[in-house]
Amino acid sequence: MKVNKKILALITSLVTFSALFTGCGTKPSKEVLNIYNVGDYIDESLLEKFEEETGIEVVYETFETNEIMYQKVRNGGSKYDLIVPSDYMVSKMINEGLLQKIDYNNIPNYKNIDEDFLNPVYDPTSEYSVPYFWGTFGILYNTTMVDEEVDSWDILWDEKYKENLLMLDSVRDTFGIALMKLGYSVNTTDEKELDEARDLLIKQKALVLAYANDDGKDRLLGEEAAMGIVYSGDAITLMDQNENLAYATPKNGTNRWIDSMCIPMSAENKDYAEMFINFILDPENALTNIDYVGYSTPNKAAFELLDDEVKEDPVAYPSQEYLDKCEYFIDLGAKIRLYDDRWIEIRSN
Repeated sequence: MKVNKKILALITSLVTFSALFTGCGTKPSKEVLNIYNVGDYIDESLLEKFEEETGIEVVYETFETNEIMYQKVRNGGSKYDLIVPSDYMVSKMINEGLLQKIDYNNIPNYKNIDEDFLNPVYDPTSEYSVPYFWGTFGILYNTTMVDEEVDSWDILWDEKYKENLLMLDSVRDTFGIALMKLGYSVNTTDEKELDEARDLLIKQKALVLAYANDDGKDRLLGEEAAMGIVYSGDAITLMDQNENLAYATPKNGTNRWIDSMCIPMSAENKDYAEMFINFILDPENALTNIDYVGYSTPNKAAFELLDDEVKEDPVAYPSQEYLDKCEYFIDLGAKIRLYDDRWIEIRSN
């Protein structure tokens, strides 16, 4: 998951907007849309705009990781109408019957989605998800501390950067890096390959300053570490804030991810969720959101509205030749335990 235009993401916040006008006065709306999204992953002015245009009150709640969101939806603790999971989590939730099919008759702006994002591996029939943002992850490094070319995961095992390196506190992402370095798939379930990746990460641990997520971005911005792993949109934001920072993805490829808008099976206001999806896919609204969030858009109509400088930025929009070298994470079902058990070994070693 992938987020931050303000740098400090709101990890757990509840934002409620209401703007419903009836007759001569104003009163709270009884029509509510409950959205559950990653922190700081939307321009909140769009929530107000949606309320003003529809009279539907938006209750907006945030989560830090896909796994936190999944547990809350699965356990039925809240009645969310719209959620924003990542690719592999979309697949997992489809397989477990946690998502319902979307009625695209209610989303005419779906025509704006680039055909390259239709029928993705995690939702082959495009019945359960609408692409929201996409990107990669790679190495953000400080050019005053790193004077060599950064084009391989190998640099993350260079002892000259001992205790000057930040890795993600994420089992799939961090294991994915080790697996890619070894030349294996980020979705492997081969225990021998996973053992090799585990041993490689244990070896690296002495070099790691910290396993971090949002706080890692702040530390890189503050030049507390020579390099760390970040998502592409965050890299763009951080480089805007500190001219000493640069972003690189290994020449042999990295993870490419897509976050999507989905409707949980437990949603009480499916029509409102579809109305909101259609609203977000409007080119002008999408452009506002792109400018705030900083990630890459699957909305071809909004893409055409971007400045050429943005459209030609290889951090935000890598070449198709490079993207063909990248790999999506997929849901591993019960075999995710193979990763979880080894991650525990790494963190406790």
